[in-house]
Amino acid sequence: MKRFSLIFFSVFLIYGCSYPSEEKITGKSELAVSWELISNFVGENDEFDARFYIKNNGKEDLNDKDWAIFFNMAPRPILPNKAPQPARVEHINGDWYKLVPESGFALASGDSVEVRYSGTEGVIKETDAPLGLYVVHYDKEGNEKRIEQIGDATVLPFNTKEQLLRGKADQKPLPSASQRYFDNLPLRPLAEDELLNIIPSPVSLVKSAGMYTLDGTTIIGFGKGLENEASILSKRLGEITKLNYKTSADAARTAGITLKIGEVVVNGISKEAYKLDITKDGITIVGSDAAGVFYGIQSLLALIPFEAYGKKAVELSAMKIEDAPRFHTRGLHVDVSRNFQTKETILRTLDLMAAYKLNHFLLYTTEDEGWRLEIEGLPELTEVGGQRQHTSGMDAPALHPAYGSGPIAYEVGKHGSGYYTKADFVEILKYAAARHIKVIPEVNLPGHALAAIKAMEARYQRLMKEGKEKEANEYRLTDPDDQSKYLSAQGYKNNVVSVAQESTYRFYDKVVDEIAKMYQQAGLKMDVIHAGGDEVPEGSWTASPLAAKLMKENPAINDPKNLQAYFFEKLVGRMKKKGLAVHGWEEVALLKTADGSYQPNAAFADGSVVPYIWNNLFDYKDLGYRLANEGYPVILCNVSNFYFDMSYNNDPKEPGLYWAGFVDTRDNWEFAPYNMFSTTEETNFGKKLDVRNDFAGMEKLRRDARKNIIGVEAQLWSETVKGRAMMEYLMLPKLMGFAESAWAKARDWEEMPPGENRQKTVGEAWNIFANTLAARDLPKLSRLNGGYNYRIPLPGAIIEDGSLKANVALPGLRIFYTTNGTEPTMKSAEYSAPVKISGSVKLKAFDKSGRSGKSTSIAGQ
Repeated sequence: MKRFSLIFFSVFLIYGCSYPSEEKITGKSELAVSWELISNFVGENDEFDARFYIKNNGKEDLNDKDWAIFFNMAPRPILPNKAPQPARVEHINGDWYKLVPESGFALASGDSVEVRYSGTEGVIKETDAPLGLYVVHYDKEGNEKRIEQIGDATVLPFNTKEQLLRGKADQKPLPSASQRYFDNLPLRPLAEDELLNIIPSPVSLVKSAGMYTLDGTTIIGFGKGLENEASILSKRLGEITKLNYKTSADAARTAGITLKIGEVVVNGISKEAYKLDITKDGITIVGSDAAGVFYGIQSLLALIPFEAYGKKAVELSAMKIEDAPRFHTRGLHVDVSRNFQTKETILRTLDLMAAYKLNHFLLYTTEDEGWRLEIEGLPELTEVGGQRQHTSGMDAPALHPAYGSGPIAYEVGKHGSGYYTKADFVEILKYAAARHIKVIPEVNLPGHALAAIKAMEARYQRLMKEGKEKEANEYRLTDPDDQSKYLSAQGYKNNVVSVAQESTYRFYDKVVDEIAKMYQQAGLKMDVIHAGGDEVPEGSWTASPLAAKLMKENPAINDPKNLQAYFFEKLVGRMKKKGLAVHGWEEVALLKTADGSYQPNAAFADGSVVPYIWNNLFDYKDLGYRLANEGYPVILCNVSNFYFDMSYNNDPKEPGLYWAGFVDTRDNWEFAPYNMFSTTEETNFGKKLDVRNDFAGMEKLRRDARKNIIGVEAQLWSETVKGRAMMEYLMLPKLMGFAESAWAKARDWEEMPPGENRQKTVGEAWNIFANTLAARDLPKLSRLNGGYNYRIPLPGAIIEDGSLKANVALPGLRIFYTTNGTEPTMKSAEYSAPVKISGSVKLKAFDKSGRSGKSTSIAGQ
């Protein structure tokens, strides 16, 4: 994994005209910038109105020609100023903007100026505010003279209804301690014996009399082919108890823990199935295969209570468990392209997946904002596509700043630059395979391809300068005469490859072949490629001479909109020859008809393509079921249930996105794969949905098509994810709720008709799960791999008739409070029942490990 600046200097020597020289970046700017959201309720379309406050603390005056402030912010179309302003905001590309002075602008040393601007769509999160600001100073000829960093803007508080809601149509309640209190009222603390023993829940667990004690004398015996599983169990037990657990290949003579493969069938399922038997004499885990044994090990580890961590002897109740997964594809998708994550963070994530029995890891390594995997023979992919910094324009063969990455590549504390070396990727593959996790690389085309395009243009320019025209064109991805105008969903104007030239397909072949070699180095066989295929913007290829020529030669294409389907059909054919199955986002299985609607592409109904369906909320809510009913193998990735990057709630301080609403742990847990309309409960703007009316006319999943739902996947896109801590915060405890939906057998409530009885049944089941998280699983995460940054929710609270009443969304967490304005600790007063209070109160929730969430305050009466 590369995160050092030597790459920057080597690339600068080749492409110096496109990058800021070292001398130009002079340090910290003396401009102080604050940002305030004024309102999201502007006009009939609920536009947002915001303003910059800029103070010149420097000695130089600013005029109307010699500077511009560059920054990133949540991408929104910017509207023309309604009234004259001293400066204007201009969109450049993606989430990259600049603030430029209007004619007559003047900001003297010591003075301040206010600049207002507006744009479409509401802004309700502090993470939406301008990030990574820097000022570029120009000479009299307009050439860049120097660059000074400002950093993130100081964000003024969001307090009013017009700031906290996305617009007049937003029906989500305003975030507050009192709202949380009322939301939490249906929950209640449970006794220890009412909790789940294991997450995800096994098919069958029957306790019996007796105990078995794990200690330093326990030997782990393993059968043929299970040395890896025994080693992992030994290591984990050692981490928990600080003792050394020996392993032995002579399983028959072992009196402690025995691991073996045998015939196991649970609920008609053999693959990945296991039986775990604990008696007073020992522990036996029998799996139908090595994966089944591994999952039996995870259940054994899950049975060890937090209170036993660090102790030299662990007592376990006698019991019999029989278990098998509901779905054989239980996936997690992690985007490392928009913001990079280190190899070590990925390995920690794989450990989490293993603990909760997830087995497919979709690693999103290519995007507009970054190419994150070294490819032999194409160094520009990482030297150019793997780093972001200030460029002189969007046409430069380099990646501009995104998501606050700033003007300098590989700056400490930023996450815009970095990539995995071949050795890194091989290590990830081996680590995952040892945990029975299949890594699926995603190489996304034809859209979302700016990093690849820029890299191959840099390669083209280098080779043309060397007089190697043939080699220069070998992997070029663009039609140089394409004048198409478009804007992608993320605001990009130049992120679609040409599908009408052979070099694009050669490029894809080259990349896939090199990735396959890395699998071979890891001792594995690559058999799947995820080709992305999503969000190709309207208008792509409409003014491409090469595309026009292709359509003339192939009249069946008929419309530029169907060039995406043409590209994908051609790509699938090439991948088939390599022995690769092709996965992709839902668009890959669709064709656009004459009336503009999308219909399933019959060319892929043979199962050669696996679509991942995220859209259960917008235009095609039943798309997953329609495709499954027509015979497609489908993986459900429902945005309203499984998008971890969606913010937990609408509190402005909670990070994350919200274009699809808000997703918390209960949403991940409350999912009915064969009755998903019942678990799509509200629109992205918080309007409650009625299953009978709002989904009337939607295609339901036929019983005989259930077999075509081959799995589920959770997604963690990384627009707002800056580093390991934020990644883990958005992922945990959501991942546990998802694991229950992916592994556990169908819950009783899943196919109940809508109504009070169903709501009551769901509520009671969720209460058990929430209590289990608080009492058992979260504290253990504070010890695994040195601790994870899981989210502990804010307490809910009200003051009623002079008494403080408080609760929390995960009952079993402890609430501490102060009345003097200081931050609560576990030495503060503990809340257990309503208590008389005068004045304001600050509260915070803690788990058994001592970890806490953020504090919340409530004013006295």
